[in-house]
Amino acid sequence: MKTGIIFDLDGTLLNTLEDLLDATNYALAQCGYPARTLVELRRSVGNGAENQIRMCLPAGTSPEEVQRVLKIYKPYYTEHCQVKTRPYDGILESLAILKENYPIAVVSNKPDAAVKSLCAQVFPGIFALGETPDCPRKPAPDMVYKACRAIGADTCVYVGDSEVDVRTAKNAGVPCLSVLWGFRDRPEIEAAGGRFFCDDPTEMAQKIEEIIHGQ
Repeated sequence: MKTGIIFDLDGTLLNTLEDLLDATNYALAQCGYPARTLVELRRSVGNGAENQIRMCLPAGTSPEEVQRVLKIYKPYYTEHCQVKTRPYDGILESLAILKENYPIAVVSNKPDAAVKSLCAQVFPGIFALGETPDCPRKPAPDMVYKACRAIGADTCVYVGDSEVDVRTAKNAGVPCLSVLWGFRDRPEIEAAGGRFFCDDPTEMAQKIEEIIHGQ
């Protein structure tokens, strides 16, 4: 049985928060809404762009208005998603170690165009999948299954930074390694059922090996 490693993107491999904030605030300003802070945005990331925008708008905003803001946000973010975004320290080195033994993919609830653009720039050659109309977003397991097929894996270890990622792995029937440098805190992840944790990107490859080999 061939094992792959499937990664979430935002808060796991890349610190994307400032570019997400800039794009969100651009769309909000264009539609007459006040700007949000990094702390506020951090709570809204992880369940897709539509949910992110909805949570940044006033409570009770109509679905039609959410879509109006979203239509401004998506193309702006795709064009400006690489301004301040950077891999977390140690990520590139850990990926290089893992790629020696495992096929790797990235799945994200952010728009597919932005995911592919970012990964082509920062992680060239790695299969990347974002939100598309024909593939339900996480925590549905479909993205994980699709990524596994694409990289020729029968199963995988899933790596993410949020409660959404824990639920995604559970739904896909695979183990989840939760990283603690991202957009959620350990108590939230534990409350969702998280069992395996990593405190530092430089330890990620070792933690994944421990999960695979049952240590």
